[in-house]
Formats: sequence, structure tokens, C-alpha cells
Amino acid sequence: MSGSKQPTHPPSHPHWWTDIHRSTAVNLRLGISLCFIAGATNAGGFLAVGQYTSHMTGLLSSIADNLVLGQFGLITASLAAIAAFLGGAMTTAWMVNWSMRRHLRSAFARPLVVEAGLLLLFGLFGAAINLFADFFAPLTVLILCFIMGLQNAVITKISNAEIRTTHVTGLITDIGIEIGKLLYYHRSESPIKVIANRRKLKIHLSLTSAFLAGGLIGAFGFKFWGYITTVPLALLLVLLVWGPISDDIRSGRIAPLPPRHQP
Repeated sequence: MSGSKQPTHPPSHPHWWTDIHRSTAVNLRLGISLCFIAGATNAGGFLAVGQYTSHMTGLLSSIADNLVLGQFGLITASLAAIAAFLGGAMTTAWMVNWSMRRHLRSAFARPLVVEAGLLLLFGLFGAAINLFADFFAPLTVLILCFIMGLQNAVITKISNAEIRTTHVTGLITDIGIEIGKLLYYHRSESPIKVIANRRKLKIHLSLTSAFLAGGLIGAFGFKFWGYITTVPLALLLVLLVWGPISDDIRSGRIAPLPPRHQP
């Protein structure tokens, strides 16, 4: 990016993975990390409120079903959850574009700082659900949907829409497409060869595996240790954003004015 200083850090260090200066390999490492966090958070959300909060397809389907059944209260709840997911994605767009206009290294890190704070808030709300379920359960669903939209938008913008962290349906669809190409039988006389994109297949298998691993560890943690499990997840996010955020703080650019254009 013109006008921005060059990186002075080893790109392999996890605390710089959210810098604006990244490689394709770093994008994948960051995507795997965020998939793990999304899987763990999704598992915790299911144990807390009995539903998966990254599944927008299911929520849209439930709206159609409940319209037919006349369950308008459930329709309102689904619309609120979708609006929260949408609001999370919009927040990422606002924060990243605001930061990029000011040439900040923490442009992609800032939404993840918000996510870390909201994960801790989810832990507090989850712990209070048993006492005030009618109040905290709906708020917990909205927070989790907002987190999922926020995080998915971050990695989407970072990777130019190559990587998703909560949209596992799309990942598994692409895995099936590439495996189908890989197993395609070629007749010797055919001039057109069907070639699988092995790099894409590896990426999507890695992301799906990370989401599953996060779900397993998250389910185990939330079941046996409770909502304190949100603390290591938030700390992992802090690790990922530490480099760019601290660099902007040291340079006095945590909330600068946009650059002025000379007439």
C-alpha cells in the first residue's frame, strides 16, 4: 500500500498475522485459527442456548416454516438473529474501511478486538442464563450471531473472499467438487482433462478440520469447565491482534484523522 511503512517483523509470528502486510500462507494460518475459534464458540453457543448461531441458512428456512405455521414470535427471533449477523459483518466493513483510509496496520485486527470483548461478554451472559434465562438467552443468541458475522467478514476481506470461517456448508460443497474432479475417470482419447485444484482442496480441508477441532474442544471445555472457556478463546484473539494494535498505539495512530488531500 502506498504511503504505509514496510513490515519490520517476521511474518511467521502469530501476533502479526492480522497485519495489513500478509502473505497467502499467513492468510491461511489466520483462517485456520479463526475457524477453530468459530467452531469452539458455536459449540459453546449450542450448549448455552440450544442452537447453532452461525447457521443463517437454517434461520432463513425457519422463517419460511414459521410463516406457514403462524409462529410470529419465532419469526421475530430469527429475524433478530439474522440482523445481528448482518450487523457484525457491517461493523467489520466500517472498522476496516475507516482504518484503511488512515493507513493503519491494525485495520483487520480491530474487529477481532471487538470479538474478544464480546466472547468474554458471552461467557458472563452464559453463566447467568440459568438464573435469568428469559433475559439472557435472547441476548446471548444476538451476541453470538453478531460475533459470527463480524469474524466471517474479517477473513473474507483479508483473503479477498477465498476463505470463510463460519460458512462450513460452502467449504464442504467445494471439497465435494474438488474430490469429484480428483476421482474423475479420464478416457484416453478425451482431449479435455478434468483437473482438481489440489491447493483449494487442501485449504478447505484444513479450514473444515479446524472448525471441527474447535467444536470438539469447545464442547468439551464448555461442558466440563463452563463459560470460563471463553477466556482462552479471547486470549487467542488478543495474541493474533497484538502486533498491529501495539504498533499503532506506539506510533500514536490508534484513532487518527483521515489524511488531508492537498488542493
